Amino acid sequence: MTTPQIQNFATQVRQRHVNYATLETTADAIQAELSLMIPFSDAMKTDLAAAVELVRGELQDVEILRPFSIIDKRPEWYKGPSKDDRHWPALHEFLKTKGWGEDTIASLSDASSEVVSLLGNPHETKFACRGLVVGYVQSGKTANMTAVMAKAVDAGYNLIIVLGGVTNKLRKQTQDRFEQDVLRHRNLWQLYTTSDMDFVQPANGGFTMPAAGHAQLIVMKKEGSRLMQLRRTIDRTPAAIMKKLKVLIIDDECDQASVNSARGEFDISTINEHIRRALQTLPAVSYVGYTATPFANVFINPYPYGNGEDLDDLYPRDFITALKRPSGYFGAREVFGGDSDDEDSQERDMIRILADDEPELLRPTSPKNKGAFRPSMTPSLERAILWFLASCAIRRARGQHDKHMSMLVHSSQFVAQHEYMSELIRTWVEAHRGDFLSGVGAVFDQLREVFENEKMSSAIGTGKVTTESFEEVREHLPAVLDQLTYPVENGETEDGLRLDYTKGPVTCIVVGGTVLARGLTIEGLSVSFFLRTTKQYDTLLQMGRWFGYRHGYDDLPRLWTTDDLASKFRSLAVIEEEIREDIALYRENDLTPRELAVKVRSIPGMAITSATKMKHAFATSMSFSGKHVQTIRFNHRDNDIVGNNWDAASRLVNDAFKHGPGSEKPRGTLFEDVPLSAIRNFIRETDISEEHMDLKRPHLLRYLDEAKSDLQRWNVGIISTNSPTESRRALGNMGKVPTIRRSKLKGSSSHYADIKALMSKADILIDAKKPTGDQHDWATYKASRPEKPLLLIYLIDALSSPASSKNPNADEKKTNRTALDAVSDLVGFGMVFPGQKDRSGNYFSVDIDGQSVEETEEGSDELEEIEPEDANA
Repeated sequence: MTTPQIQNFATQVRQRHVNYATLETTADAIQAELSLMIPFSDAMKTDLAAAVELVRGELQDVEILRPFSIIDKRPEWYKGPSKDDRHWPALHEFLKTKGWGEDTIASLSDASSEVVSLLGNPHETKFACRGLVVGYVQSGKTANMTAVMAKAVDAGYNLIIVLGGVTNKLRKQTQDRFEQDVLRHRNLWQLYTTSDMDFVQPANGGFTMPAAGHAQLIVMKKEGSRLMQLRRTIDRTPAAIMKKLKVLIIDDECDQASVNSARGEFDISTINEHIRRALQTLPAVSYVGYTATPFANVFINPYPYGNGEDLDDLYPRDFITALKRPSGYFGAREVFGGDSDDEDSQERDMIRILADDEPELLRPTSPKNKGAFRPSMTPSLERAILWFLASCAIRRARGQHDKHMSMLVHSSQFVAQHEYMSELIRTWVEAHRGDFLSGVGAVFDQLREVFENEKMSSAIGTGKVTTESFEEVREHLPAVLDQLTYPVENGETEDGLRLDYTKGPVTCIVVGGTVLARGLTIEGLSVSFFLRTTKQYDTLLQMGRWFGYRHGYDDLPRLWTTDDLASKFRSLAVIEEEIREDIALYRENDLTPRELAVKVRSIPGMAITSATKMKHAFATSMSFSGKHVQTIRFNHRDNDIVGNNWDAASRLVNDAFKHGPGSEKPRGTLFEDVPLSAIRNFIRETDISEEHMDLKRPHLLRYLDEAKSDLQRWNVGIISTNSPTESRRALGNMGKVPTIRRSKLKGSSSHYADIKALMSKADILIDAKKPTGDQHDWATYKASRPEKPLLLIYLIDALSSPASSKNPNADEKKTNRTALDAVSDLVGFGMVFPGQKDRSGNYFSVDIDGQSVEETEEGSDELEEIEPEDANA
């Protein structure tokens, strides 16, 4: 049994082991020091010995299982932390002082050991390793980097080069974080950069000879002139020193700037070229890119050629690691929910949609007006500010007065607009300060109304009720107002006006541009007001600063945005997860990164990444094998569409009756062995809303035709519940049938209804032949089904009211919904295809077999989001 005394001794052993040769001499020093103050009893000696064995057990060689990586096979060399390590044990103990639990630290240790084991072996004379680590937006990728750095240095690496973003702010943030976390033994590190100084070529021209057990650190911007100085330093380093350098290059946000974005196959963008030439020059180097949006990275050609030089690109040929979703992470799943109608897949009620006329009051509609336009206060911006003030007061009532509290406003890429917006917000708050403090006036009444409404929404998706009262909010509001600041973050902001979390707890409403949308961590973020548009997947996902950790206030975050952006984010959350599933699929099949062709689904009207980064990508074949799809968006106010879809479902039912009477199941009526022709006719005659980004009728019909030999006989289920509501029209020969309730999301566009999810996972068990066991996920449920395609028909009540105490039959789970209010009952469908998952829709991938790709851009780049060069956002 590990007692508190043993744990305390173990902590001392870990912290002080760096100063002694062995664990035993470390224990002797601890005993000698304590004996000067207190008698060192036999029980203490026993506990100290137990502590030594506990630490020794942590440092013994282990097998690195690599559960999250696809790798190019190479000899095993790293067995985890060892008894002689200095930097990882120190970091381990430091994380405990920051409040990290042992389970969280153990998870970080496993993930970082997996990455380190995939690096080049620093005990070899020469090696060249390329890897990619895929994390989640605002998920703690930096913690993994710090652990990898510490363990890599312990293992023998002696020069760490971190490419820390493309702005001074991001580089400084990264430098400060690494100095705080990794440099626990400052005397063992030589720094070429500091918080205030980026990399410059050393006075002696090159790197110095590394000392045993020591390491050198560079944290630099990804900027052409800095990288040029790095290359000059490498070139000026004497050969004898170069042979001793074991270099680890960590490229933070490696999909930004690092990927070659030159238009031609033989052209190289400046930053990309500098990185590649530095890698070419170093004899022993591992390059690891970190990103949460690897779209551009997986479109790098793994087989480059040209210019007669052996100058490889940055394709992660040796390994790709997808980090495990961290415990306590607040991400797309929490914001947007899962892809089923089950209770555990419900999104939180945190998205607020702006009125259609508000965006044009908040941002210029043309670059020509970027200087003259002045934003106006709108109802949504008022409500966002009021909820932010209330959320800060709530957090203070919870004892979090010493924590950062932030609101993000990201409405325009133009620098001038950031200043105008910040001034608008500051003026509005200050104009109503008296009302807030006195508790009178229309704005104070609105604060109360916003608080009461948002408090009701907090429990949805979390099960946690916001218990604070409005009186508590009012009590803490003066302190919130006293602390409130209005920083601006963009490429031209003066230092005194920038966001600074280093001088004590901050309460702020920060307005900014691109620097807020990539890499910069907004601490304590509870409210986001987001209008910035982009046509690229990676840029849009990186703008999701509301992802991250919200310990102690995960009931409070809210996002104000447009219905279009909310819709895109929902679709991108699914697409991002598909990349991770692809990596897992290749890992299960024991493929290497060189054989990997990650497919990324295309969305009409959006580019995956800038078109110049996609010159090696091609449109690949589509397949629904192993997939399930469902209709979730409906043209619910169009009489013709709604009526025609009901007619199509009625004809399908009549066709099904020709092949058997159907059987009653717990989830509805099941028809078996319905011919493909009836299914195809139903899809052909059914209008699928164009608002579906990833479900198009032509795609379905094409796949049905191409895979028809495997899809000749279908099972068809008519899903029904115990609802007392009955369809307004007869469903063919079935007559009038019970309808289900699917209310629509609040803030759905007036042009269509978005119900978020149609299917419950258990619905697909309507034709199951064997039990599912204890697992309740899509894959397990599908495995319980026969190898036969399944079509599920859902008859949706036209009204479909959300939960209401006056309506006990309403959709009780979804009080973040509003009534569907369709012109008549709707028909929705879900399809489950047999086989192995191989993605659906249109996809782009890298042509692994090809040695060249034609240039795909001529003239202006219509896919790439073009921003004026003077935006400086």
